[in-house]
Amino acid sequence: MNILVVDDERVIREGIERTLHKYFPEHRVYQAANPEEAVDLLTNVPITLVLTDVLMPGMTGLELMEISRKRHAHIKWVVISAYSEFAYAQEAIRLGAKDYLLKPIGKEILVSKIEELTKEISQENERTQETQLLKRDLRFWREGILARWAAGLDLGGFDLTPITGSYPHFHLIMVRLESESNMKLEHFIVENVLTELIDTVGKGFVANMDTKSLLGLVTLDHEEGRLNPLIEQLRSHLKRYLKIPFQVLYSGRISDVDGVPSQVQQMVKNSASQVYDHYATGGEHAVNVSLQYIHAHYASELSLEKVASVIYLNPVYFSQLFKQKTGKGFKTYVTDLRLDRAMVMLRESELKVSEIAERVGYPDVRHFSQIYRKKTGLTPSEFRAQESASITCNAQYE
Repeated sequence: MNILVVDDERVIREGIERTLHKYFPEHRVYQAANPEEAVDLLTNVPITLVLTDVLMPGMTGLELMEISRKRHAHIKWVVISAYSEFAYAQEAIRLGAKDYLLKPIGKEILVSKIEELTKEISQENERTQETQLLKRDLRFWREGILARWAAGLDLGGFDLTPITGSYPHFHLIMVRLESESNMKLEHFIVENVLTELIDTVGKGFVANMDTKSLLGLVTLDHEEGRLNPLIEQLRSHLKRYLKIPFQVLYSGRISDVDGVPSQVQQMVKNSASQVYDHYATGGEHAVNVSLQYIHAHYASELSLEKVASVIYLNPVYFSQLFKQKTGKGFKTYVTDLRLDRAMVMLRESELKVSEIAERVGYPDVRHFSQIYRKKTGLTPSEFRAQESASITCNAQYE
C-alpha cells in the first residue's frame, strides 16, 4: 500500500520512512513537508494511509484530515504530535483517526501500529476498492464535462444524458479565488468543503474551471430555503480554512441545460463588481500587520504593491481591505502619516527642512514642500515660522 508521511520536520519524515522501509519493504512511502505537498500527493497518488503531524505552517494536520475525509473516505489516518494536549487527541479521534501518537515515536509503537493497520486494510474486500476506482473515474469524467460545458466549449459529441437525467434541475455555485501564488491547496479545500456541503442538502459535484475558479452543481432535496443556508455555510467554512481572498456566486434554479454557459458567463461578469471575502481573522490581522510595517518604514520608499507583498495579499484586494478597515486609501494614509511626523519635527526640532523631508520619506525637498502646502496651506518653512511666532506670543502672556 501507499503511505504518506506529512511533517514539516525533515528528520521526523525521514526517520519514519527508514523504519517503514526496513520493516515493511512491500509498502511505498511518500513524504510531504507541508499541506500543499500533501494535497498534491493525495490528488495524484492512491494513498491508503496518512501519518500526519498536528502543527504545520499554513494548515494543521487535523484541518487537512477534516477537509480530506469526504473526498478520500477510504484513507486511514494516524496523527503524530509533540503535544499531549487532550483537545488535539479528542479532535483527532472525532475526525476518525486510528490513533494519536506522541513524538518521539518509538520504533516498536510505529511498527505495531502499521502491522495492525496493514491487516485491517487487507481485510477490506477488492470490491470496495473497485467501487472507489469507478467513483473516481466517474467523477473525473463528470467534472471534465461540466468544465467544458460551462465554458461553452464543444463537447465533442459527448452524451449529456447521464448528467441531465440525474440533475433535471439544479443551481450553480461558483467560487473564485484571488492570489498570485500556486493555489493547489486552496482548490483542494474548496472542492472538498463544497462537495461535503452539497451532500448534506441534496446531490451534485464540483469541477475545477480554471486556476482561479471552481464550479459546483447542486440539486436540492427541498428547494424552499435550502440554497441560502448552504451559501452561508460555504462562506463560513472558507473564511475558516482559506488564507486568501475569495468570492462565492450562485445562480437561480436552472432547468434548461443550454443556458449553463451564459449563466456561468454572467457570474464571471458579476464577480468584477463583487467585494472579496477574506478568512475570519485574516483580514483584520493583515491590515494590522500592514499598519505596523507602514509605521516602521514610512521614512523609506513605500508602495501599495510592496506592503501587499509583505502580507502575502493581492494588491487590488489589499487596497480594498485597507480602505475598508482604516477609512482611508493607502496613499492618503501614508501621506497623512508622513506629514504628521513632519509637523512634529518642524515644531519640536531645529532640523533643516531638507533633513525632515528625507526623514519622512521625501528625498526631494521641493516635492515635500508641494505636498505639505497642499495639505496644510503653508510651506514647511511658513508652518515653522507660524508655530515659532505662536510660541513666542504665548510666552509673552504667561
